Amino acid sequence: MRHIIAATLALTTASPALAASGPFFSLHNTNFVVSIAFIIFLGILVYFKVPGTIGKLLDKRAEGIREELNEARALREEAQTVLASFERKQQEVQVQADRIVATAREEAAQAAEQAKADLEKSIARRLAAAQDQIASAQSAAIKDVRDRAITIAVAAAKDVMAKQLTATASSKLVDEAIAQVEAKLH
Repeated sequence: MRHIIAATLALTTASPALAASGPFFSLHNTNFVVSIAFIIFLGILVYFKVPGTIGKLLDKRAEGIREELNEARALREEAQTVLASFERKQQEVQVQADRIVATAREEAAQAAEQAKADLEKSIARRLAAAQDQIASAQSAAIKDVRDRAITIAVAAAKDVMAKQLTATASSKLVDEAIAQVEAKLH
C-alpha cells in the first residue's frame, strides 16, 4: 500500500502542468486538490482495512479456485478410470463376441456337414428303394411274361393237340396219365 501512495505522489508532483501554472500547494490548483482527495481516499481505505479485506476475499477466491481445480483433477482422474474400465469391458465384450461368432461358424459348419451326410444317406436310401422297385418291377414283368408265355404255350399245345389227337389217341393218353399217377401214388 505504501508503494501505491509513493507512486501517486511522484506522479502528481512531477507533472509538466505544475511547472507552467503557479504554486502547486494551492487550493486553486486542481491537481493538488485531486491529489489530496486521492490521498485521503487511500487513507480511508487503509483505515477501514479495505486492502486486507480485499486480500482476504482474493485469498478466499484463490482457495475456492484451488478447491475447484483439485475437484476437477479428481473428477478427471475418476473419468479416466471409468474410461479405462469401459475400454477394458469393451475389449472383453469384443473378445466374447469374437468367440461367439467363431463358435457359431463352427456349429454352422458342423450342421452343414451333418445335413450333407443326412442328405447323402437319404439319397442312398431312395436310390436303393428305387433299385428295389426296379428289380421288383423287372421280376414281376418277367413273371408276367412267363405266365403269358405258359398260357400261350398251353393254349397253343391245346390247339395242336386238339387238331392232331383223335378220340382213341386221346383216351389212350388219358389212360397212360392215370397209370403214371397211380404208380406214383402207390
